[in-house]
Amino acid sequence: MTSGATIEWSEKYRPETLSAIVGNSKPVRELCAWAGEWQHGIPEQRAAILYGKPGIGKTTAAHALAHDFGWEIIELNASDQRTAGVIQKVAGSASKTASISGGIRLIVLDEADNIHGTADRGGAQSLVKIIKNTSQPILLTANDLYGVSQSIKDLCVPIAFRSLQSRSIIHVLKDICHDEGIACEAEVLQRIAENAHGDIRSAINDLQAVAQGKSELHSEDVVISARDSRDTIFTALKKIFKGKDIKEALTATYSIDETPDNLIQWIDENLPNQYRGRDLTSAMLALSRADIFLGRVQRCQNYRMWRYAGAMMTSGVVVSKSHEYPGARFMPPSRWRRLGRTRTSRQIRDAISEKISTLCQVSQRYARLNFLPFIRMLFVDHDYAVHLAARMNLDISEIAYVTGSKKDTKKVKTIYQEAQALIEDRASEGIEIFGGFGAREEKVRVEPEKPEKEPKKPEKKPQTSLFDF
Repeated sequence: MTSGATIEWSEKYRPETLSAIVGNSKPVRELCAWAGEWQHGIPEQRAAILYGKPGIGKTTAAHALAHDFGWEIIELNASDQRTAGVIQKVAGSASKTASISGGIRLIVLDEADNIHGTADRGGAQSLVKIIKNTSQPILLTANDLYGVSQSIKDLCVPIAFRSLQSRSIIHVLKDICHDEGIACEAEVLQRIAENAHGDIRSAINDLQAVAQGKSELHSEDVVISARDSRDTIFTALKKIFKGKDIKEALTATYSIDETPDNLIQWIDENLPNQYRGRDLTSAMLALSRADIFLGRVQRCQNYRMWRYAGAMMTSGVVVSKSHEYPGARFMPPSRWRRLGRTRTSRQIRDAISEKISTLCQVSQRYARLNFLPFIRMLFVDHDYAVHLAARMNLDISEIAYVTGSKKDTKKVKTIYQEAQALIEDRASEGIEIFGGFGAREEKVRVEPEKPEKEPKKPEKKPQTSLFDF
């Protein structure tokens, strides 16, 4: 074995140029076309997003692009913390300046679909601002495009990378064996390639694992476990609604990445389309019992009851069927579709509630439930709307949400423009209007002095509120 065994072959044989990337010629052309626009100035869409399964060459393509175009590359990968502050510090500053040599600087952010949760709070919103104002190209990667914030997707050119076919992976493995001086049977490469399920990085890692210390590879040398190719939720649903084996139906749910709370929603959504009459009634009864167990799990935090819920919603549904019914297409839970459609609206609502909670010193939930409806009523009056929009520094999308209008309406644009003018006027007067209580400058009227016999009453500190200007 050559000294190359001391490093990972997936890194050693990573393509350095776009022409060396196999199996994704169409997305590579689309990537080059987007990059070519940057050679002639700042294009309309300043960012692109490469999406597809892990291990199919998205990050490799980003580095190869920088190599081919002679760009400097700045990378923020998934292991880094991606809070608003970190993104602004790394990507924000890089997006405004060219490289040391004066050339173009490519900013790469891996796994954009994972910018969420406590650790990444504010990261998505900060990234949107950076993309809108960048003077340098920004390239995002994502395993799941649907996991990326819609506000980010709207600003990016989407480029889909596909899983590689086995024959393309075999070609790469054969070249590696040649370079490493390893004689390898065709059957060995075929088995490794098929086991990778389109993931070329995993295939190369498997080849290195079985080739350690060998100069020849035979079929009996390949002892690699089948890679986890989990059944999809649709496979499990088919075994529940179309199968007859209660054990097989229950076992099918073990290999899907769904909790019982999610699985019961899938079954509940599709059950009325799969069963009829008494069978439907019996199956719904089994499903309701499963829901009782799930409720007990939430109340008591006793997750052992998941097994009973799982049995009732799978095996219980199977035994409820007395005869076969015409097939119907499986559909995802309608509740999820509704949440997906309202995701952007809910994000805007939460952003407004956060601004109210900061100004009024209440919790965000209290602000959303109690203050936001009141503010919506106040926005009926134009003057109130302008002053409140300025006080909370609402953007045009947030004003549209509060007024219940579209962003491009004259009403929303007028409120936004007048609010911005009010902010500028206050700023020129040295008055800060974005802070909490006591944030702005106050004028204090001088009262005439009272006789010394009467004790002076302590002056009350003037208060400001959300509506005080």
